[in-house]
Amino acid sequence: MALLAIDTTGSDCSVALRVAGQPDLCRSDPIGRGHAEYLAPMIARLLEEAGLKAGQITRIGVMTGPGSFAGSRVGVAFARGLAFAIDAQAVGIGNLAVLAQAARISGPLAVLHDAKRGDIILQVWAGGIATKPELLPVAGVATRIRELAGDTGHLAGSGAALIDLPQFTDLALTTIDLPALLDLAECADIAQAPPLPFYARPPDAKLPGGRQP
Repeated sequence: MALLAIDTTGSDCSVALRVAGQPDLCRSDPIGRGHAEYLAPMIARLLEEAGLKAGQITRIGVMTGPGSFAGSRVGVAFARGLAFAIDAQAVGIGNLAVLAQAARISGPLAVLHDAKRGDIILQVWAGGIATKPELLPVAGVATRIRELAGDTGHLAGSGAALIDLPQFTDLALTTIDLPALLDLAECADIAQAPPLPFYARPPDAKLPGGRQP
């Protein structure tokens, strides 16, 4: 398998490549904006470094969010378009799942994304089971974590610093780990991991008459 991974959900433009029997190649550039223009040349350079053609990629894993609204759309659209063009599989991997994978914690783990406007997106791993991500006001997150994970555990993600849970250890883990993304993309069930963007909330833009786009 030649596996390509893409993350454009934040300020970095990140790509990674895994080929059986070779070390992973991971690249991340802090570009801020302009992912749509930067991504294709970045992947081309990575493939050249690995001595591969695009057509040799068998699976593409793309980060779906939550994160930047525009960035999430860019990454997913590119992954789907490239997969179609080269007849590869495309799978979508959530940001919170990647942080959980990178944490390597066996006990209860709550991953929190700061969704701004006083909200947090929460996903909890406990007993080998992951809850579905849910959008909650900051004030209600600590109680919800105790309901799902018990009284002790670990925290990760950009929203962890916003809540007060003294019995939980903040791992200070907020950045995407590309090897963890590759791991999840490699083992993902294509039927259960569609490459679709995950948004914290619907877009603010409205069509005439107040309709959502």
